[in-house]
Amino acid sequence: MTDLADPYTALDFAQKAPALLAKSATSSTIPIPFFSVAETPETWLEHEQLFYTTLRTGDDKSAHLCLERLTQRFGADNERVMAMRGLYQEAVAKDPQDLRKVLEDYNKILKENPMNVPIHKRRIALLRSIGRPQEAITPLVEFLEFFPADAEGWCELADLYQTQGLSQPAIFCLEEGLLSAPNAWNLHARLGEYEYMAAVSGAESAEETQRHLAQAVHRFSRSIELCDDYLRGYYGLKLTTSKMLQTPSTGKANNNSEIGRQTVEKLDKMAAAKLKDIVSKDSPRKMLAQQQSEVDAARKLLQGKS
Repeated sequence: MTDLADPYTALDFAQKAPALLAKSATSSTIPIPFFSVAETPETWLEHEQLFYTTLRTGDDKSAHLCLERLTQRFGADNERVMAMRGLYQEAVAKDPQDLRKVLEDYNKILKENPMNVPIHKRRIALLRSIGRPQEAITPLVEFLEFFPADAEGWCELADLYQTQGLSQPAIFCLEEGLLSAPNAWNLHARLGEYEYMAAVSGAESAEETQRHLAQAVHRFSRSIELCDDYLRGYYGLKLTTSKMLQTPSTGKANNNSEIGRQTVEKLDKMAAAKLKDIVSKDSPRKMLAQQQSEVDAARKLLQGKS
């Protein structure tokens, strides 16, 4: 399976769309019973990947062709195909009225089948994209009541709460997400970020601030334990330990609201050393824009400019 997270890889894959679609055009015109033996799951996975990639790169024509092929193979009532069709309609919508029509279609589908998970997720994503995040929270909460093991849903709800300035519910949601994905280092790091933001918000007591900082240290430490050389984890750990060293102690370390100063100093030095090592190895020519911005942020932090 091609890793399409890299925009350059995605663009290269999308540019192959005409050739890949032409290769399967002959068999796609033959009734399914005659070629179903020769087809493989990879064939349709490639079509699905191609659909998302061409849509992402603006090749609506190829995306529509992929969608039609998948519809022909799996049927218009297939839940994944329905969600893909909705995404396509969102992408080609010309104005807010078109998007409202797509939203109405999602509502109709869910009225007929409340358990259609892909459409639930598309509806919530659409509500966010049209600037109605508060309206997305209630249906997402209801969705998670039925599907509590959906880590992606918990992360989405956490992000929604965080954008509304509700740190505690956001932290709770990420903790729930980690129950289903305990080894996801990026989620541990994100939870550390939420804990850190809660600590520096100025809305907590001194004791609560220390507790949030201590939790942030634990989460960032877990993220780098699971993934060595994880820049975001080391960045968060360095940022948090620096803050802890600047924050007066409440003198209540025995209730787990604080970490011993000696331990914090060791972690701070370790994080700084690791960040220097990571930054020195990275070549700007090989990095994506987001990766470059993270490396630049790490450099500033090491220089005391955060």
